[in-house]
Amino acid sequence: MLHQHTAEDIHWIEEAWTNWYLVEEDGRLTIVDTGFPRSWDTLQQALSALQRSPGDIDAIVLTHGHFDHMGFAERARSQLGVPVWAHERETRLTRHPWRYDHERRRLPYARHPGFLKIFTAMGAKGALWVKGTQDVRTYSAGQQLDVPGRPHVVFTPGHTHGHCALHFPDRGVVIAGDAFVTLNPYTGATGPQIVAGAATADSAQALASLDALATLGAAMTLTGHGDPWRQDIRLAIERARDAGPS
Repeated sequence: MLHQHTAEDIHWIEEAWTNWYLVEEDGRLTIVDTGFPRSWDTLQQALSALQRSPGDIDAIVLTHGHFDHMGFAERARSQLGVPVWAHERETRLTRHPWRYDHERRRLPYARHPGFLKIFTAMGAKGALWVKGTQDVRTYSAGQQLDVPGRPHVVFTPGHTHGHCALHFPDRGVVIAGDAFVTLNPYTGATGPQIVAGAATADSAQALASLDALATLGAAMTLTGHGDPWRQDIRLAIERARDAGPS
């Protein structure tokens, strides 16, 4: 589902309890994260609704390389010539989006009713057939990317080793990726929290990385899973810390 102008010239695409974003600037587009393989069709529909075309896409920027963020990245790179950007510590994962470090086994989470519902929906979007990409342009912590929207990179490792959030200071917005989420896909729990240990490399580091977001003073945070957080980011971080690992 496309939610137009969730923030200033940032459009939210929501499918299978996973979010990705289209960022506009002067008629050009950056895609932040890429959902699942079948999100390709959703992309075409979103472009049409926004009266844009594939030729308007200048870049894909990944917050991290997990399978539910890599969906159509390689297809866009190979078919449209769109460069794919990721942090320099994410390149191994962007090649193999299912080979990620995690603290806990996935199977015990199947006891949560939300887990089965969410991952069935992800599977229907092609989650098991996500292709990695060998051709990634790397960015570094603190860098301002020369792509539409000109986001500032905020290094937030823990969920993955090279996870980053993207700050748009002129719009008062952070795209947090999975630095914290407002829906935990593994438990179905809502509200600000880090993702369950079944998909997080280091929960203690993920919680510590929230410090980097607290200083930004963002009025809106867009996450990889769940609804936008429309209050001060510091309140979300407080709640995520209170929730702790799962």
